[in-house]
Amino acid sequence: MQRSLRVRLLLGAAIAILLALAGSWVGMTILFERHIERRVKEELVRDGKQLAASVSIGADGVPVIAREPGDARFEKPASGLYWQVSTPRGMLRSRSLWDQALPASGTASASRWSDRLVAGPFEKELLLVERVVRPERGAADVLLQIGYESAPLHESRAQFGAELAVFLALLWVILSAAAWVQVELGLRPLRRVRSELEALQRDPRARLDAAHPLEIEPLIRAINELADTRERDLERARRRAADLAHGLKTPLAALSAQSRRAREAGAHAAADGLDRAINAATAAVEGELARSRAAAVRAASAGDSAAAQSLIESIIRVVERTEFGQRLVFEVDVPEEMHVPVAAGDFTELMGALIENASHHARRRVRISGAASPGARQLCIDDDGPGIAPDQISEAMARGGRLDEAGTGHGLGLAIAHDLVGATRGRIELSRSDLGGLRVKISWAFAR
Repeated sequence: MQRSLRVRLLLGAAIAILLALAGSWVGMTILFERHIERRVKEELVRDGKQLAASVSIGADGVPVIAREPGDARFEKPASGLYWQVSTPRGMLRSRSLWDQALPASGTASASRWSDRLVAGPFEKELLLVERVVRPERGAADVLLQIGYESAPLHESRAQFGAELAVFLALLWVILSAAAWVQVELGLRPLRRVRSELEALQRDPRARLDAAHPLEIEPLIRAINELADTRERDLERARRRAADLAHGLKTPLAALSAQSRRAREAGAHAAADGLDRAINAATAAVEGELARSRAAAVRAASAGDSAAAQSLIESIIRVVERTEFGQRLVFEVDVPEEMHVPVAAGDFTELMGALIENASHHARRRVRISGAASPGARQLCIDDDGPGIAPDQISEAMARGGRLDEAGTGHGLGLAIAHDLVGATRGRIELSRSDLGGLRVKISWAFAR
């Protein structure tokens, strides 16, 4: 999960949205409760003003109410809504208080209505609004108090919070889905970069398209510059290796001539040792040249193809003129219309190495067969030579490995073919041929 940019972005967005909505839930429920409290206070003040307009002081100093507030809850005992009018000489209260009384106040002001939360009658918390008024000039002060139980306010807040939580949970799902869409759209250019990198891996001469969002253009430029540098370095290394290998060919040819002269002079032991050294050096040179050819093939552009049958027949015409090819019968069973996904020059190099290798070890027959199917091509080279034991296959595929214990060849053809097949994104397999010798099977799979 830590390595997935998509998961990290989605998880971060989901958590951020959840925290924001949780904070919104807390804030909105508090605001809702304060709004309800403000509305209740306004209603209590309105009732208080009705009391203030109706109150007067009797001859005995006891307050008198000409007209009580009209809310029916004032008439129902323990209804949660109460009023009380008090003077030093006595008090009047709503029927809803029954035998209870509102707590006395030491903070009520004559200038404005004040409110506070108190422990009210019937052991309930009460929101109390109060004010001191003077009905007549020179009369005693009258304390007006109107109370409302706060429990319904808390219940309203809880109900609102539960409903809001359901709504915000649904909103979280919607916003998370929107974040997923945003992340997918934001990462789409990276998906395109990945496909272009895969194309670059298949074809080192390809480059990433510069038409990308501004945020990833520096990355695109850096990758293209790295690919350019890598291609230049590889080309320089291939040229140096090829120059070195070609430069060694002339001294090796001179040493071969010296070996023949030594053998003619009777120094057979010295000639044999010199031939072994020459063969080892020649194998190294040919191997380096093959590696350079394989690197060149790997750097070639994709999409080339070659007509297999005609190129194989041209290779056989050359091999038939050699000393080891004159004694062999070559059989070609390749469909005329068959094309392989390899450039013609690279295919000639590959099949030349394999057919020449088979000709070196065959007794009488070499057979080349091919098959084509949608999205795949396959070629087999069979000979009737001694073949290879199963435990020697890996040795034969290694550069310089021998094809058989008694033979004189060093098996370089198979090693070269292995490099070339890998460079053309194919697959090579060795097995026992039905002719009795070695079967080399090459297959290519490609997108249709």
